[in-house]
Amino acid sequence: MNPPGASAGSASPNVRQLTSLIDQVSTIIVGKREQVTLSVICLLASGHLLIEDIPGVGKTTLSQALARSLGLSFSRVQFTADLLPSDLIGVSVYERQKEAFVFHPGPVFAQVLLADEINRAGPRTQSALLEAMEERQVTAEGETRPLPSPFFVIATQNPVEQLGTHPLPESQLDRFAMRLSLGYPDAAAERALLTGADRRQSLHDIRPVMSASEWQQWQACLAQVHVSEALLDYLQALLKATRDGRWFAQGLSPRAGLSLLRLARARALVMGRGHVSPEDLQVLWVPGVAHRLQVLSQSGRSAAAQARALLEATPVP
Repeated sequence: MNPPGASAGSASPNVRQLTSLIDQVSTIIVGKREQVTLSVICLLASGHLLIEDIPGVGKTTLSQALARSLGLSFSRVQFTADLLPSDLIGVSVYERQKEAFVFHPGPVFAQVLLADEINRAGPRTQSALLEAMEERQVTAEGETRPLPSPFFVIATQNPVEQLGTHPLPESQLDRFAMRLSLGYPDAAAERALLTGADRRQSLHDIRPVMSASEWQQWQACLAQVHVSEALLDYLQALLKATRDGRWFAQGLSPRAGLSLLRLARARALVMGRGHVSPEDLQVLWVPGVAHRLQVLSQSGRSAAAQARALLEATPVP
């Protein structure tokens, strides 16, 4: 299969659609092109995205801009302490006209689900997303119901030291392909925000860059991206280093390795290449694995800093 927009028989992907997608979202999330690019890579790899930061830096806006630019259905759930699993999945309601219970789908039945401030809900509600994130289906009242395709969860999370937050369980963190932080804008970007058009109006004016079917074609192209034996050796060396007990309390799972490889293939496509390079793994290493790792208590580093140090200490074969 050739990527959408590529000429028949072309050896390398035509990345104009992906570049246009990144360009458009970057007009809304000003000064954060790197984070926008990583977000596109995550969704291209069919991964779920966790955005961790303080309120008000554009986490929700980024999610809406991505959904609108891809022409995907979107729903948003504000996670609160009293949110129930049925509030996500849906419930059956008795309808007198039909003389039967009819299932009313919840907001999870969308192609892009924004789980806003996910760590403000209790663990029971957080775990209700696990089946949806892993299997792209939910079970309600004994019946398994498929979710739309494509299906992504973009979750925002406040720093755990803020009041009313609950740490996400390791099993759920492992379902996210990537964790990002937007951070404060620089002076030039903040001036553009202060003097530019209202962001809500700008979001309303966004038009899809491609259709949902074209996006799925791009996702299918990942299988065509070549991965060399040397690259696999490098990936396995990194995975092994996380498991030897010197860097982390517990190493990366095989699922994490598969996720990282998909992300690397997606980045190669975005960069216009038909093969994965060591640079792809290096750029994606921290956002792709740090949230899955627990540092040793004596390290004195954050998981991201420790993952970066491990990367620098592991030579490329």
